[in-house]
Amino acid sequence: MRHFGHIAPEVRQHLFHREPCDFTADSSPRLLAAALGATLYSPATRPRLADDILKQAGRGVISMVLCLEDSIDDAEVVGAEENLVRQFAELAAREDAKPPLLFIRVRTPEQIADLARRLGDGIRLLSGFVLPKFTEERGVPFLESLSAAEAATGRRLFAMPVLESPELLHLESRTETLAGIARTVDKYRERVLALRLGVTDFCSAYGLRRPPHMTAYDVHIVASVIADVVNLLGRADGTGFTVTGPVWEYFRVQERMFKPQLRRSPFLEGRAEELRQALIEHDIDGLLREIELDRANGLLGKTCIHPSHVLPVHALSVVSHEEFSDAEDILRPERGGGGVMRSAYTNKMNEVKPHRAWAERTLQRAEVFGVAREDIGFVELLTAGLSG
Repeated sequence: MRHFGHIAPEVRQHLFHREPCDFTADSSPRLLAAALGATLYSPATRPRLADDILKQAGRGVISMVLCLEDSIDDAEVVGAEENLVRQFAELAAREDAKPPLLFIRVRTPEQIADLARRLGDGIRLLSGFVLPKFTEERGVPFLESLSAAEAATGRRLFAMPVLESPELLHLESRTETLAGIARTVDKYRERVLALRLGVTDFCSAYGLRRPPHMTAYDVHIVASVIADVVNLLGRADGTGFTVTGPVWEYFRVQERMFKPQLRRSPFLEGRAEELRQALIEHDIDGLLREIELDRANGLLGKTCIHPSHVLPVHALSVVSHEEFSDAEDILRPERGGGGVMRSAYTNKMNEVKPHRAWAERTLQRAEVFGVAREDIGFVELLTAGLSG
């Protein structure tokens, strides 16, 4: 699989200075954590889930979470588990099926071992489990169950803890809760692929809900938690983890997100402003600002609850030619002693030592999302993705 692999090769050649790399579910954890991109959530109750998964993969989705937790009613859990087992069996029986990275969001630790056993041969299609309301106390049993399931099945299984508990939000318990989470994920480091932020639950604790023109960073009580999580768990010194961006709740229920004439052509032909206006009309303007703020605050990837959010996340994850040029300049071997130089674009100064960690992260993102050509921006990438 690869990002933008659903669009024609000749279009990719037009868009990319360096194309996104190929990878599989068995690639290194470092690469997979960066490649998660827009992780699309789907209730595990969907009756044609196998078809839905392959349909979304064909539209550029790279990672999906099949949810047994908050997205379904308590009374639906048993039926949803049975449905998952059936749908995984159907996927496993399709020799030509190429699903994205698949994760199951469970409610209890016991579900992990039980589902791993019941999936049978379908376990080879599963990349891991999403662990809800993660704290040290609640997280350890989940991770122990995951380790047992991995040993029993012989399949490498990752965990993606969701940081969303009230203890993490509340000021008086935040420091202790964060420290406990840090101890736990460090102990199970080889199994933790990424940490996910549950901002909807944070807002719920105070009866809040951000409107579509505001980002998570405009809600100060939420922004403070994101900052503390990144401060302790997202460091670039080798101790940190990939932390993914929060969900964007708004969408328009339409099969075709933008005007048909904009979706047919892989290139803009001078209609950039028309597409930008379409983005605003479909409540995506706030999403775009939040994606930019996610990256500025140290987050990579994003939880998505609607397919229309996937391409904007991926298009804004592509490394610009200017970013790539700066990163390569900073990391040249002859720059190892430090120093400062004017950028190749002659619009900024690059300081080798302070900007090294940024440059390394940028090249990691470039590996999985690619590097745009010098004259290619977000709008062209989004348009090509819609046309694909």
